[in-house]
Amino acid sequence: MLELQELTSGYGRGTVLDRISLRVGKGEVLGLLGPNGAGKTTLLKTVMGLIRARSGHVRFDNADLTSAASYEIARRGIAYVPQGRQIFDDFTVEQNLRMGDLDSGRFERAYGPFPSLADWRQKRAGDLSGGQQQQLAIGRALMGAPKLLLLDEPSEGLQPSMVAEITGALGTIARDTGAAILLVEQNIDMVLGLCGRCAFLEGGRIAAHHDIGALKSAPEILEEFLAF
Repeated sequence: MLELQELTSGYGRGTVLDRISLRVGKGEVLGLLGPNGAGKTTLLKTVMGLIRARSGHVRFDNADLTSAASYEIARRGIAYVPQGRQIFDDFTVEQNLRMGDLDSGRFERAYGPFPSLADWRQKRAGDLSGGQQQQLAIGRALMGAPKLLLLDEPSEGLQPSMVAEITGALGTIARDTGAAILLVEQNIDMVLGLCGRCAFLEGGRIAAHHDIGALKSAPEILEEFLAF
């Protein structure tokens, strides 16, 4: 589904990602973990075309998207939910969802995983709680029926019950639609409950891969890479 080949990118003259190679399969949920500043958000933005790769390749669904514009990448089936949600506060929930797909109006794509969004559809988005706004941000991304979801810290600032609800919804999305998910997350409960395997970024490079079973049985691996 997604394959990164020797991908290098950064800001200005500074290199953040150094020859990253990574694969995410159809229906797979891959966790991307690492300390602050390791390059996790930069990787998502490079995949989405918001930062230009300096070398290497971004391949998705048998197409090379390395030089594609962000809107072309979105049309290919990649959706990005940024850290901090970035919803339109003054728009209603329904108007925010329309931003994810101006043409079809297939609101069931968002309401299915997050039924409460239907109840809130006429509410001003800025009046929602943090957890409700996160559901809205993910629902907006789902409006385009993506083949790959890029999620940046979806649990940030949320209470445990809401984290559990969103974790369950994302698992259902991956299982029922076959969409792949690349998850940047610091909440280990979400990672262990959702991902099949994890890749660890350290200093802009992939330092290790581990199946989730190995992480559950050997928590010292997490301590090594995340300095808990």
